[in-house]
Amino acid sequence: MRFFAILKIAARALRRNKMRTLLTMLGIIIGVGAVIAMVAIGNGAKARIEAQIASLGQNVIMIMSGNVSRGGFRMAFGSPGTLKVEDYDAIRREVEGVAGISPELRTSAQIIAGNQNHFPAIRGVGEDYVQIRSWDFASGQNFSDADVRNANKVALIGQTASDILFGEGSDPVGQVIRIKGAPFTVVGLLKRKGMSMSGTDEDDAVFLPYTSAMKRLTGDTSFRSFNVQAESPSLVPEVQSQITDLLRQRHRIGPGREDDFIVRTQQEITDASTETAKTMTLLLGSIAGGSLLVGGIGIMNIMLVSVTERTREIGVRMAVGARSWDILWQFLIEAVALSLVGGLIGIGLGVGSAKIVSTKLGWTTVVSPESILIAFFFSAIIGIFFGFYPARKASQLDPIDALRYE
Repeated sequence: MRFFAILKIAARALRRNKMRTLLTMLGIIIGVGAVIAMVAIGNGAKARIEAQIASLGQNVIMIMSGNVSRGGFRMAFGSPGTLKVEDYDAIRREVEGVAGISPELRTSAQIIAGNQNHFPAIRGVGEDYVQIRSWDFASGQNFSDADVRNANKVALIGQTASDILFGEGSDPVGQVIRIKGAPFTVVGLLKRKGMSMSGTDEDDAVFLPYTSAMKRLTGDTSFRSFNVQAESPSLVPEVQSQITDLLRQRHRIGPGREDDFIVRTQQEITDASTETAKTMTLLLGSIAGGSLLVGGIGIMNIMLVSVTERTREIGVRMAVGARSWDILWQFLIEAVALSLVGGLIGIGLGVGSAKIVSTKLGWTTVVSPESILIAFFFSAIIGIFFGFYPARKASQLDPIDALRYE
């Protein structure tokens, strides 16, 4: 019997029981749709993390204070106490290939502007900070090296903090804000940056020369972190190595002893952060893939029922010349057709669900062609795998026994 004739017979059999056919496909539809939607959500999380890390700037190396054991106690990531002003000056002076460097200390305090007050993040930074972060200005300009050296009372302000203190759309440049009673003149308004990796609003912040912040606000003598920018991507490993060697020498850390600082490149931060997103994507995809397996079992179950119901039909076909191979192909094609049609509908469901999640919940979702192809491929494999046993059982029926079946 020709292939197209077998295909026609299989299609007729599926149309004969439309409701059962639809319910059989439902498991595959839900499974494929869930896989695509869950992978899209996981990929969206990964893409968002990568975008947030990219917002740190280009060729960035981060130096964090801490990570040292003292008396059995391990200091927290980014703990203050080990990075000094002298370390900052030494890196600027001695490390080759550095395009910019800025210390960073963080605090929070009430800021007053006119009759408005707000509690944004306050960061003490160097004049290279906005260059390292690739942060453009909406108006005004950066504070200068002289402002840092002289601990001048000047400030840069983010969009969110500006909108709250001065009103949405206002230009705060030239305005005065008061922090702990000290007047600071706003010299620059930064363009909107968005959310940070930790989920905080990067634009709800005020940036001061680190000398002003240390002298007038915190009284600190050490830094939480340094941000370093290498001159080119190829120089990042060399600059990282030089910084590590220099700080170990300055901190008198002997061979075999643990560093009291952490040096991480932007790529290392990206790899560590996206690894979690990859694991989440794999987990979500695996859970959703379980429903594909359930759908495959449903196909096998229905096909076995179908073989039992159509035993007499199979006997008649064999009696008029159909071979076992023809019967095998007929039932296998039915199973694969159920799986493939369900897979196509599931692809539409998955892509639509991902768009709905993105639109309604505001989550970033990324539907990759690979996830669609893999889901469709597995739906075909499931049809073949779970359809083969019922098809083989049908093909091995004895024609005489089949004709006698009631």
